[in-house]
Amino acid sequence: MNLRGAQAEAAAAQFLQRQGLRIVARNWSCRLGELDLVARDGETLVFVEVRQRASVGFGGAAASIGAAKRAKLTAAAQAYLQTLPVIPPCRFDAICIDGGRTEWLKNCIDASW
Repeated sequence: MNLRGAQAEAAAAQFLQRQGLRIVARNWSCRLGELDLVARDGETLVFVEVRQRASVGFGGAAASIGAAKRAKLTAAAQAYLQTLPVIPPCRFDAICIDGGRTEWLKNCIDASW
């Protein structure tokens, strides 16, 4: 991960903590992919993808989460869940940073498990 990516993930983690979430894992990886952040929002386990773009051109950060990326995220999340004794309610969020503006997209990836 490059320095800008690490800074974006750190900023996203701080943002989520200010919103009351508790970060339980950072950069969790397995052979199927990587989860940028895993957090708890009450009883819900939240898998967070962090995307950063210099501007909103070409759709911005949110548009960069394509079908292939969503598939890798859901596969990695399933692998993460296999490490837990009990599977809690889950959702996928994204923190999108476009030109310094932060947007939190809750439940933005449908994982039909």
